[in-house]
Amino acid sequence: MSKSPVIFIAGAGGIGSAAAVLLREIGNLKPQIYLGDINLKAAKAACNWVMEGSMAPGWVRPIAMPAEGPDNALQNALSESDILLDCLPGSLAPQMARLALENDLHYANLTEYVAETEEIQKMAARAKTGFILQTGLAPGYIGVLANHLFQEFCKTHGVERVETIEMKVGALTDNAVAPHYYGFTWSPIGVATEYVKDAIVVRNGEVVTRPSLSERRSIILNGIAYEEDLTSGGAADLPQALSTRVRRLDYKTLRYPGHYAWVEKTLKSIPEGQDLAQSLEKEMLQQVPRLEADRVVLYASVEGKDLQGTLHRSEVSRLIPPLKVGGKTLRAIQSTTASALCEAANLLHTGMYEGVILQSEIKTREFLHGPFITAAYGK
Repeated sequence: MSKSPVIFIAGAGGIGSAAAVLLREIGNLKPQIYLGDINLKAAKAACNWVMEGSMAPGWVRPIAMPAEGPDNALQNALSESDILLDCLPGSLAPQMARLALENDLHYANLTEYVAETEEIQKMAARAKTGFILQTGLAPGYIGVLANHLFQEFCKTHGVERVETIEMKVGALTDNAVAPHYYGFTWSPIGVATEYVKDAIVVRNGEVVTRPSLSERRSIILNGIAYEEDLTSGGAADLPQALSTRVRRLDYKTLRYPGHYAWVEKTLKSIPEGQDLAQSLEKEMLQQVPRLEADRVVLYASVEGKDLQGTLHRSEVSRLIPPLKVGGKTLRAIQSTTASALCEAANLLHTGMYEGVILQSEIKTREFLHGPFITAAYGK
């Protein structure tokens, strides 16, 4: 593609709106944007917010996305589009991917849901357009960063295998109080789901599953103490892609000390037979506030021995605050998640990607040095 693309963003919430701002204000895409939502009023409000005070070229138009399926207006918008960016709940990802397939659109999503990702892999295996999956913060950026560290480590030390690859991310509030030591900065159901579904890891060079919240440790990053524990989905496809070249690989979520103990206590209080994720979400919504002041903490590392047997560790640690862009302030979770999605759109616009592209298959240097990623994460 050479012309400016028409990009359809499905979901006019915090991430979808942030993606629209980033696409307009950063980089060279200069797209026209449809911002779709099941609630047309919400879509209109989001468009007004995106356009307010912006001097960037191009239009942003709201569009209703009926629950029962595309109407004429939605179908026309899809037929005009080049790329579909999916910011809807992960359970809807296969439905959105099918719309992209039916309308010959490139597609990218954010979801950490494993079953839905596998369903899209099957349906889009022979697609002529590109389908970049799980391209948010975690899964997403953290996996590309870890894969890049791994490749550079092997190149520097002349080896093919390493001992460990670690990925850790926390979307946290600036402050946290007892008893939960937490505040919501993103989807409550997403938080609850990652706490109860199994994590896919590599142990002794084999891909295995481990229960979430089963391997807790303390860690200090930039002088601040956190707790880390296994959660589901954040590693994307790296366990499968790198299992023959690493002894131990996992993704863990970072939280302030005390939070995981509170979650465990809450989970134990849920009556047997109830849906754990939905029940945990309900309990958390009653006790955990939503806060706007946030930060994203991340850590990735590769450890292994060189040809002489000396142990080395390559690591990156970042604390990312909110981002000011286009006269607006995006919360840290908005900018870090949406920037990876926008970088995927940037790659898809080149026309070089076709079929399903998993996180291990993304060209790491091209992605990490892209305009959207560097704006949110730095170089």
